[in-house]
Amino acid sequence: MTILPLTFSCQERETPYTTWTAYNGDTGSSSYSALDQINRDTVEDLEVAWIYNSGDQDDIDFAFAASQANPIIIGRTLYITTPALKVVAIDAGTGEELWRFDPFRDGRAAGVNRGVMYWEDGSDRRILFSAGSNLYALEAGTGELVQEFGEGGSVDLREGLGRDPGLISVSASSPGVIHKDLVIMGSTVSEGTSAAPGHIRAYNVRSGEMAWIFHTVPQPGEEGYETWAPNAWQQAGGANNWAGMSLDSEREVVYVPTGSAAPDFYTPGTRGDGSHLYANTILALDATTGEKIWHYQVLPHDLWDYDLPAPPNLVTVEIDGDRVDALAQVTKQGYVFVLDRETGDPLFPIEERPVPQSHIEGEETWPTQKFPVKPEPFVRQVLTEEDLTNRTPEAREYALERFREMNYEGIYTPIGTLPTLFYPGTRGGANWGGASFDPETGMLYVNANEIGNIFSLREVKEPVSGPVTAAARGERLYLATCSSCHGSPGRREPSQFPSLANVSGRISAEVIEEVIVNGRGIMPPFPQLTSEERDAIIEYLFAVNEEGELPPAEDIPADGELVTVGHAVDVAYQLFLDQEGYPATSPPWGSLNAIDLNSGALVWKVPLGEYEELTAQGVPITGTQNLGGSMVTAGGLIFIAAAEDERFRAFDKETGEVLWDFRLPGGGHATPATYLVDGRQYIAIAVAGGSRVGTPKGDAYIAFRLPE
Repeated sequence: MTILPLTFSCQERETPYTTWTAYNGDTGSSSYSALDQINRDTVEDLEVAWIYNSGDQDDIDFAFAASQANPIIIGRTLYITTPALKVVAIDAGTGEELWRFDPFRDGRAAGVNRGVMYWEDGSDRRILFSAGSNLYALEAGTGELVQEFGEGGSVDLREGLGRDPGLISVSASSPGVIHKDLVIMGSTVSEGTSAAPGHIRAYNVRSGEMAWIFHTVPQPGEEGYETWAPNAWQQAGGANNWAGMSLDSEREVVYVPTGSAAPDFYTPGTRGDGSHLYANTILALDATTGEKIWHYQVLPHDLWDYDLPAPPNLVTVEIDGDRVDALAQVTKQGYVFVLDRETGDPLFPIEERPVPQSHIEGEETWPTQKFPVKPEPFVRQVLTEEDLTNRTPEAREYALERFREMNYEGIYTPIGTLPTLFYPGTRGGANWGGASFDPETGMLYVNANEIGNIFSLREVKEPVSGPVTAAARGERLYLATCSSCHGSPGRREPSQFPSLANVSGRISAEVIEEVIVNGRGIMPPFPQLTSEERDAIIEYLFAVNEEGELPPAEDIPADGELVTVGHAVDVAYQLFLDQEGYPATSPPWGSLNAIDLNSGALVWKVPLGEYEELTAQGVPITGTQNLGGSMVTAGGLIFIAAAEDERFRAFDKETGEVLWDFRLPGGGHATPATYLVDGRQYIAIAVAGGSRVGTPKGDAYIAFRLPE
């Protein structure tokens, strides 16, 4: 095993934005570098410096497995996580593996990880990261577990939430932040009726003991308790920070964006009909104590899975001649909320406007939502027939027919029993790649999707009396637990999640049970389901017909009738596509956007990604679906992969012109990083494909540099 030299120069410590020691470059999530060896004049000469393959190909058989990790670089050592969630230390100059740690030595990896954290105190240097339900501490020089941290080197994130740890699923897909001797963590939880609460917690980085907790689902006597159902603090979940957070070290304030309350899309029951504070909220917490300083709820009573998808960028902007320390929070809806870092007050006007109301019995839609006037939205906010595809006459006719049969009343159309169009959709607008910010110019750069999703609800029925077959019971369990992601097993439209139609002959009962119990890829485990309940769900999946329905004898007990007791998701996460599988809206389908945060103006928008077969037909570049983030540099460049076409590009940050591109051996659905080794600038990116875009899976990291 190699012992790593972990050293810093004084220059690295003192010069801002010249190192990359935290997720997205620094704790302010700028994704900016002051390095400029690679610039507008030299970028065309970039060449591959090294390629590292983790060997995870045999371990990533789940459809969405991917490495979304943004590397960190300490001295000349680059730290990554692989698609199978191993942590690897690499010589940043040569790509040589120095050590690796596998948290799943005795089982298959489950979950997604976007990077690691680093802490040091003298000779005590540690890498902290999450995999499965555990937060680990490793010795940075050897990869060995730090035995005094938690129980033998790890802390169980399911503990300390006020729920039975054996019955909840909790992990952490994004890194937290390090504040002095604390590691502050968010969490990823399931999105169904049995989800864990997404409380924010800080742990002592030396011992692993929990130092403080902030309840995002408020408890009795706490502010916001009245905005949930009375029993929500014991039963409801979500309101979690899965996307990462940002830290203002000087103010000692951590800024935490949260997601929606669970379950998604439909709220009667444990959520209640209130605003669900602190879901969909930007929280400013004292990083030392966890006490709330201020909060700003971006979206009350979320019915659309419009989680805040990325850490806020900590920025300084000039408003009416005054320089103001602020944060910029991008959203799936295509908005940027710019708030004063001290007070949480918006720096640009935000309007409260009435929104459509739900027609589902028992659902109380929030009457208004917030619409920022500035900065300008970076995706379309209203979709009309004029905005549908003109790619071919047949595609347009197909899109028009689908559009006219769907329920669509704008960006906040509540889901109903008819097919309902969510636009820009659950994938964005912005997603977890977030934005990069140039502190020299005040420009924010954010990539976006403009495709749309289709959802609908179906009635959940229970028998008035009489026996219930295992398959019929499994249907009710499936609707309550699985359908929010997978929808009806009979659906055939392309979706962001695997179809469970016709599982007989494709997937064995044993494999289905193993995935339910342990999770796989981005799917969490469901420990709350008993073996009998798992058997019932499997029975249902093998009995359901091609239309997603049980035969009548299974559906209705012989001596009873069914009564409607609620609703569950029937169609879920279908993409709004034409008959040939291209987006049914007019381009751009994916874009890169430049926003001046001083004025709020959208300065430029360019397509991100290309369908080469359409370009060959004379179609202007359309942009593609994209997941991953951007990096902006003092060399005048924005680096981003993310797109479905597997290309890594450098854009001119002033004009949006592509100055360099490189075909990767797979999808680069991650944020790149840049660093200096031996006086030479490198740019590194994870190339593992998969994710939810569906590009071929791999296990590579690639670094680029200029020729000597």
